[in-house]
Amino acid sequence: MPIHKDLLELQLRLQHARRPYALATVVEIIGSSSAKPAAKAVIAEDGQLLAGWIGGGCAQSMVAKTALDCLTSGTPKVIDVDLTDEIFGAGMPCGGHMRVYVEPVIPRPQLWLMGHGRIAESLCEFADRLGFAVIVDDPQAIAERFPAANRIVADDDRYLQLQPLAGDFVVIATHHKGDYDSLTQALKSEAAYIALVSSRKRAQLVSMRLAQEGFPEEQLSRIRAPAGLDLGGKLPEEIALAIASEMIMVKRGGHGKPLSATLS
Repeated sequence: MPIHKDLLELQLRLQHARRPYALATVVEIIGSSSAKPAAKAVIAEDGQLLAGWIGGGCAQSMVAKTALDCLTSGTPKVIDVDLTDEIFGAGMPCGGHMRVYVEPVIPRPQLWLMGHGRIAESLCEFADRLGFAVIVDDPQAIAERFPAANRIVADDDRYLQLQPLAGDFVVIATHHKGDYDSLTQALKSEAAYIALVSSRKRAQLVSMRLAQEGFPEEQLSRIRAPAGLDLGGKLPEEIALAIASEMIMVKRGGHGKPLSATLS
Protein backbone atom coordinates (compact mmCIF):
# COMPACT_ATOMS: atom_id res chain seq x y z
CA MET A 1 0.00 0.00 0.00
CA PRO A 2 1.32 3.50 -0.82
CA ILE A 3 0.80 4.73 2.74
CA HIS A 4 3.21 2.10 4.03
CA LYS A 5 5.82 3.27 1.52
CA ASP A 6 5.38 6.84 2.75
CA LEU A 7 5.73 5.71 6.35
CA LEU A 8 8.94 3.84 5.61
CA GLU A 9 10.41 6.84 3.82
CA LEU A 10 9.47 9.07 6.75
CA GLN A 11 11.03 6.67 9.25
CA LEU A 12 14.26 6.63 7.25
CA ARG A 13 14.34 10.43 7.23
CA LEU A 14 13.75 10.59 10.97
CA GLN A 15 16.49 8.04 11.62
CA HIS A 16 18.90 9.93 9.38
CA ALA A 17 18.12 13.14 11.30
CA ARG A 18 18.50 11.21 14.57
CA ARG A 19 15.02 12.22 15.71
CA PRO A 20 13.16 9.87 18.08
CA TYR A 21 9.64 8.83 17.19
CA ALA A 22 7.03 6.21 18.00
CA LEU A 23 5.42 3.74 15.63
CA ALA A 24 1.83 2.77 16.50
CA THR A 25 0.33 -0.36 14.93
CA VAL A 26 -3.22 -1.64 15.28
CA VAL A 27 -2.82 -5.30 16.21
CA GLU A 28 -6.43 -6.30 16.87
CA ILE A 29 -9.95 -5.08 16.11
CA ILE A 30 -13.06 -6.51 17.77
CA GLY A 31 -16.37 -5.26 16.46
CA SER A 32 -16.73 -2.06 14.46
CA SER A 33 -13.82 0.34 13.97
CA SER A 34 -12.78 2.88 11.36
CA ALA A 35 -9.19 1.65 11.65
CA LYS A 36 -8.15 -1.77 10.33
CA PRO A 37 -5.62 -4.33 11.58
CA ALA A 38 -2.04 -3.43 10.65
CA ALA A 39 -2.93 0.26 10.29
CA LYS A 40 0.10 2.32 11.31
CA ALA A 41 1.00 5.83 12.38
CA VAL A 42 4.27 7.64 13.05
CA ILE A 43 4.17 9.96 16.05
CA ALA A 44 6.81 12.62 16.78
CA GLU A 45 8.57 13.15 20.08
CA ASP A 46 6.12 15.96 20.90
CA GLY A 47 3.07 13.77 20.30
CA GLN A 48 2.28 15.14 16.86
CA LEU A 49 0.93 12.71 14.27
CA LEU A 50 3.41 12.86 11.39
CA ALA A 51 1.92 10.30 9.04
CA GLY A 52 -0.46 7.35 8.90
CA TRP A 53 -3.77 6.83 10.66
CA ILE A 54 -5.00 4.52 13.42
CA GLY A 55 -8.36 6.13 14.11
CA GLY A 56 -9.55 9.65 14.73
CA GLY A 57 -10.76 11.62 17.73
CA CYS A 58 -9.78 10.54 21.20
CA ALA A 59 -8.31 7.26 19.97
CA GLN A 60 -5.53 9.22 18.34
CA SER A 61 -5.13 11.29 21.50
CA MET A 62 -4.79 8.16 23.64
CA VAL A 63 -2.20 6.70 21.30
CA ALA A 64 -0.26 9.98 21.20
CA LYS A 65 -0.15 10.13 25.01
CA THR A 66 1.05 6.54 25.15
CA ALA A 67 3.70 7.36 22.53
CA LEU A 68 5.07 10.13 24.75
CA ASP A 69 5.19 7.76 27.73
CA CYS A 70 6.98 5.13 25.65
CA LEU A 71 9.53 7.63 24.37
CA THR A 72 10.24 8.69 27.94
CA SER A 73 10.58 5.15 29.29
CA GLY A 74 12.16 3.65 26.19
CA THR A 75 9.88 0.62 26.35
CA PRO A 76 6.99 -0.42 24.07
CA LYS A 77 3.44 -0.83 25.27
CA VAL A 78 0.17 -2.37 24.13
CA ILE A 79 -2.94 -0.34 24.92
CA ASP A 80 -6.62 -1.24 24.73
CA VAL A 81 -8.88 1.39 23.19
CA ASP A 82 -12.57 1.00 24.03
CA LEU A 83 -14.62 2.33 21.14
CA THR A 84 -17.97 1.56 22.78
CA ASP A 85 -17.96 4.13 25.56
CA GLU A 86 -18.13 7.85 24.81
CA ILE A 87 -17.17 8.81 28.35
CA PHE A 88 -14.68 6.25 29.60
CA GLY A 89 -13.41 4.97 26.28
CA ALA A 90 -12.16 6.73 23.19
CA GLY A 91 -15.18 8.95 22.94
CA MET A 92 -16.35 7.39 19.66
CA PRO A 93 -19.27 4.95 20.01
CA CYS A 94 -18.25 2.80 17.06
CA GLY A 95 -19.21 -0.38 18.84
CA GLY A 96 -15.76 -1.92 18.75
CA HIS A 97 -12.53 -2.51 20.60
CA MET A 98 -9.00 -1.90 19.39
CA ARG A 99 -5.55 -2.94 20.60
CA VAL A 100 -2.59 -0.83 19.56
CA TYR A 101 1.11 -1.66 19.87
CA VAL A 102 3.19 1.48 20.45
CA GLU A 103 6.93 1.11 19.92
CA PRO A 104 9.46 3.88 20.66
CA VAL A 105 12.28 4.28 18.15
CA ILE A 106 15.13 6.10 19.84
CA PRO A 107 18.45 6.69 18.05
CA ARG A 108 21.56 5.30 19.68
CA PRO A 109 23.42 8.08 21.51
CA GLN A 110 26.56 9.11 19.63
CA LEU A 111 30.03 9.12 21.11
CA TRP A 112 32.54 11.33 19.33
CA LEU A 113 35.89 9.83 20.25
CA MET A 114 38.86 12.04 19.44
CA GLY A 115 42.23 10.34 19.54
CA HIS A 116 43.95 6.99 19.14
CA GLY A 117 45.86 4.61 21.36
CA ARG A 118 44.83 1.91 23.79
CA ILE A 119 42.53 4.08 25.93
CA ALA A 120 40.57 5.21 22.87
CA GLU A 121 40.48 1.69 21.43
CA SER A 122 39.18 0.19 24.68
CA LEU A 123 36.63 2.97 25.13
CA CYS A 124 35.34 2.42 21.60
CA GLU A 125 34.74 -1.25 22.40
CA PHE A 126 33.07 -0.51 25.74
CA ALA A 127 30.86 2.24 24.29
CA ASP A 128 29.67 0.04 21.44
CA ARG A 129 28.65 -2.69 23.89
CA LEU A 130 26.84 -0.07 25.99
CA GLY A 131 24.71 1.06 23.07
CA PHE A 132 26.61 4.06 21.74
CA ALA A 133 27.22 4.75 18.07
CA VAL A 134 30.93 5.60 18.01
CA ILE A 135 32.55 8.10 15.65
CA VAL A 136 36.35 8.07 15.87
CA ASP A 137 37.94 11.31 14.65
CA ASP A 138 41.72 11.30 14.59
CA PRO A 139 44.38 11.57 11.85
CA GLN A 140 46.10 8.44 13.14
CA ALA A 141 42.98 6.30 13.60
CA ILE A 142 42.83 3.19 11.45
CA ALA A 143 39.86 0.90 10.99
CA GLU A 144 41.73 -2.20 12.14
CA ARG A 145 42.22 -0.70 15.58
CA PHE A 146 38.58 0.38 15.94
CA PRO A 147 36.46 -2.51 14.63
CA ALA A 148 33.43 -1.42 16.69
CA ALA A 149 33.36 2.15 15.34
CA ASN A 150 30.41 3.21 13.22
CA ARG A 151 32.55 5.74 11.38
CA ILE A 152 36.19 6.75 11.28
CA VAL A 153 37.32 10.23 10.28
CA ALA A 154 41.04 10.33 9.51
CA ASP A 155 41.26 13.48 7.35
CA ASP A 156 40.42 16.08 9.98
CA ASP A 157 43.66 17.55 11.36
CA ARG A 158 41.89 20.45 13.10
CA TYR A 159 38.89 18.40 14.23
CA LEU A 160 36.51 20.66 12.32
CA GLN A 161 34.28 17.69 11.52
CA LEU A 162 33.55 17.31 15.22
CA GLN A 163 29.95 18.53 15.22
CA PRO A 164 28.08 16.79 18.01
CA LEU A 165 24.32 17.19 18.25
CA ALA A 166 22.38 17.88 21.41
CA GLY A 167 22.70 14.90 23.72
CA ASP A 168 25.84 13.51 22.09
CA PHE A 169 28.93 12.49 24.08
CA VAL A 170 32.46 13.70 23.38
CA VAL A 171 35.68 12.19 24.75
CA ILE A 172 39.00 13.79 23.83
CA ALA A 173 42.06 11.59 24.11
CA THR A 174 44.36 13.32 21.64
CA HIS A 175 47.55 13.10 23.73
CA HIS A 176 47.64 16.91 24.09
CA LYS A 177 48.10 17.46 20.34
CA GLY A 178 44.48 18.27 19.59
CA ASP A 179 43.04 19.15 22.98
CA TYR A 180 42.48 22.82 22.26
CA ASP A 181 41.08 22.44 18.74
CA SER A 182 38.70 19.63 19.66
CA LEU A 183 37.51 21.29 22.87
CA THR A 184 36.85 24.51 20.97
CA GLN A 185 34.58 22.59 18.62
CA ALA A 186 32.89 20.58 21.37
CA LEU A 187 32.08 23.63 23.50
CA LYS A 188 30.24 25.23 20.59
CA SER A 189 27.80 22.32 20.64
CA GLU A 190 25.02 21.17 22.96
CA ALA A 191 26.75 17.90 23.74
CA ALA A 192 25.56 16.28 26.96
CA TYR A 193 29.04 15.14 27.97
CA ILE A 194 32.48 16.57 27.19
CA ALA A 195 35.49 14.86 28.75
CA LEU A 196 39.22 15.37 28.40
CA VAL A 197 41.67 12.55 29.05
CA SER A 198 44.57 14.41 30.65
CA SER A 199 46.37 15.22 33.85
CA ARG A 200 44.93 17.89 36.12
CA LYS A 201 47.77 20.24 35.23
CA ARG A 202 47.20 19.82 31.50
CA ALA A 203 43.45 20.34 31.97
CA GLN A 204 44.10 23.61 33.82
CA LEU A 205 46.41 24.86 31.08
CA VAL A 206 43.88 24.10 28.35
CA SER A 207 41.08 25.74 30.36
CA MET A 208 43.20 28.86 30.86
CA ARG A 209 43.82 29.13 27.14
CA LEU A 210 40.13 28.66 26.35
CA ALA A 211 39.26 31.34 28.92
CA GLN A 212 41.73 33.72 27.27
CA GLU A 213 40.00 33.03 23.96
CA GLY A 214 36.72 34.21 25.45
CA PHE A 215 34.97 31.06 26.66
CA PRO A 216 33.01 31.93 29.84
CA GLU A 217 33.34 29.90 33.02
CA GLU A 218 29.86 28.50 32.52
CA GLN A 219 31.04 26.84 29.31
CA LEU A 220 34.38 25.70 30.69
CA SER A 221 32.64 24.01 33.63
CA ARG A 222 31.11 21.55 31.15
CA ILE A 223 34.53 19.95 30.62
CA ARG A 224 35.08 16.85 32.74
CA ALA A 225 38.81 16.64 33.28
CA PRO A 226 40.42 14.35 34.16
CA ALA A 227 37.79 12.21 32.45
CA GLY A 228 36.00 9.38 34.21
CA LEU A 229 35.02 8.24 37.68
CA ASP A 230 37.69 7.65 40.29
CA LEU A 231 38.02 3.86 40.17
CA GLY A 232 41.71 3.95 41.01
CA GLY A 233 42.52 2.53 37.58
CA LYS A 234 46.00 2.73 36.08
CA LEU A 235 45.89 0.56 32.98
CA PRO A 236 44.49 1.98 29.71
CA GLU A 237 41.60 -0.47 29.86
CA GLU A 238 40.84 0.57 33.44
CA ILE A 239 40.89 4.25 32.51
CA ALA A 240 38.56 3.53 29.58
CA LEU A 241 36.21 1.67 31.95
CA ALA A 242 36.19 4.67 34.32
CA ILE A 243 35.22 6.97 31.42
CA ALA A 244 32.52 4.58 30.19
CA SER A 245 31.15 4.40 33.73
CA GLU A 246 30.90 8.18 33.92
CA MET A 247 29.15 8.26 30.55
CA ILE A 248 26.52 5.82 31.80
CA MET A 249 26.13 7.86 34.99
CA VAL A 250 25.36 10.96 32.91
CA LYS A 251 23.13 9.08 30.49
CA ARG A 252 21.05 7.42 33.22
CA GLY A 253 21.11 10.24 35.76
CA GLY A 254 23.11 8.33 38.34
CA HIS A 255 25.27 9.72 41.14
CA GLY A 256 28.35 7.51 41.00
CA LYS A 257 28.15 6.42 44.63
CA PRO A 258 28.50 2.77 45.69
CA LEU A 259 25.13 1.03 45.67
CA SER A 260 25.85 -0.27 49.15
CA ALA A 261 26.07 3.32 50.40
CA THR A 262 22.58 4.11 49.10
CA LEU A 263 20.80 1.22 50.85
CA SER A 264 18.51 2.33 53.65
